[in-house]
Amino acid sequence: MDGSTSDQAMFQRPRPLPVLILADVSGSMANDGKIDVLNRSVATMIRAFADEDSLRGEIWAGVVTFGGSDATLHHPLVPASDVRWDDMRASGRTPLGAALDLVTGLLVDESVVPRRAFRPTVVLVSDGVPTDEWRAALSRLLTSDKGGRALRLAVGVGQDMDAEAFDVLEQFIANPQVKVGRAEDVHELPRYFDWVTATVTTQVRSGRVTNDDLLDFMN
Repeated sequence: MDGSTSDQAMFQRPRPLPVLILADVSGSMANDGKIDVLNRSVATMIRAFADEDSLRGEIWAGVVTFGGSDATLHHPLVPASDVRWDDMRASGRTPLGAALDLVTGLLVDESVVPRRAFRPTVVLVSDGVPTDEWRAALSRLLTSDKGGRALRLAVGVGQDMDAEAFDVLEQFIANPQVKVGRAEDVHELPRYFDWVTATVTTQVRSGRVTNDDLLDFMN
C-alpha cells in the first residue's frame, strides 16, 4: 500500500469520541449494593456504545477508579467494542484528586486521545467527600486544553450525600447549565447512565451536543 492510500484510509476512519468514567470505589460504595448497580450500569452503557454505528465517529470508553489510597486505570481508553468488562470492587478511602490527575494525564497524551478526536466526555460518579487534596488537581484538569473543553457530567449516589459532597460535583462540572445528577436511591443510577448514553450517541451522530440537550437532563 503506497503512502497516499495509507493516508486516505486513516482519513476515512471515524473520529474517536472519548468517554472516561471516574468511578468512586471507596468502601462506602459496597453499601446498599451501590457498586453492583454501578458495575451493571457502566457495562450496559459500554455495550450500547459498542453497538453504535456512525460514519462520523467511534465511541471510545475508559474507566478510572479511585479507592483505597490511589487511583487506577481500570480499563484503558479503547474503542467500546474492544472493552472486555471486569467488575470494579469497593474498598478504602476516596482519593478523587489522584483520579483527576490521572484523567488529566490521559487527556493530554495524544497517543491516548488523538488530536483529531471529538471533545471528550468525562463522567464522575461518587457517594461522598474526597479524602485527599482534590482542588489543585481539579484546577489542573480544568485549565488543560482537553479537560477544559470536555463535556463534564457528575452524579451523586446514595442518601448519605450531603451539601459538601454535591458541591464537589458542581465544581467538577463547572457549568451552571448542567445539573448534578442525584441518585438517592441506587436503583435510579441506571437511568442516569441511560441519559449519558443518549447524550454521547447524539454527539457522535451530530458532532455536537446543544445546551437544550443538557438542560433536558433527568427530566
